[in-house]
Amino acid sequence: MSGESARSDFWRGVRAGLPVAVSIVPFGILFGALAIDNGFTTFEAVLMSATVYAGASQLVGLQLFGQHVPAWLIVFSIFAVNFRHVLYSAAIGRRLGHWPNWKKAIGFFFLVDPQYAEAEREAGRPGGIGFSWYMGMGLLIYAGWVIEAWIGSIAGRFITDPHALGLDFLLPIYFLGLVMEFRHRPLWLPVVAVSAIVSVVAYHTVGSPWHVTIGALAGILLAAIMPTGRRPQTVLA
Repeated sequence: MSGESARSDFWRGVRAGLPVAVSIVPFGILFGALAIDNGFTTFEAVLMSATVYAGASQLVGLQLFGQHVPAWLIVFSIFAVNFRHVLYSAAIGRRLGHWPNWKKAIGFFFLVDPQYAEAEREAGRPGGIGFSWYMGMGLLIYAGWVIEAWIGSIAGRFITDPHALGLDFLLPIYFLGLVMEFRHRPLWLPVVAVSAIVSVVAYHTVGSPWHVTIGALAGILLAAIMPTGRRPQTVLA
């Protein structure tokens, strides 16, 4: 790939990441504020965002660090919250066969939820997923998340109730939009329906955060056993 083409792909990735970067602003700031409230320093809050880079598991870690629980339980809890990323890497890894191993290692670090969804969509373009495009999106979201933790650790405590402002609903809306982008694929409706139903049932029986992974596994199992040669006859509104 030429340098000009690589730069073009990089900035196309940046543009793809802009909606995500905007939607996570309240969550990144909220994490920074909560970290300070839980006894973290600004440096520790920023370091956690830069190294763990996973919002839900960072919040779980904050809750456990102050409770004097064993270190293995903290690690296991964070693993449980982020187990879905094992599924992400397994799914997207087959599309990155043209990447050298060092690029794959870097790419998997940035493989958060929206990065995976956008990468799956990008895989349908001629040439597949390019490293420049992938890093354009990934670096923008990552840099924003770390900076927001820093801002939150200084001033984020003034946002005491994001629910009252509706800020907590920005990211779910974005994810719903990503799911709808795949609605023309075979088996989309039954897979989404089964995943949603099983996830809700698991939430009320097994509990969070395992309901996310259990719902995803149910959708994968259904997709694996259903024939793909013919799209189910469904009516979409």
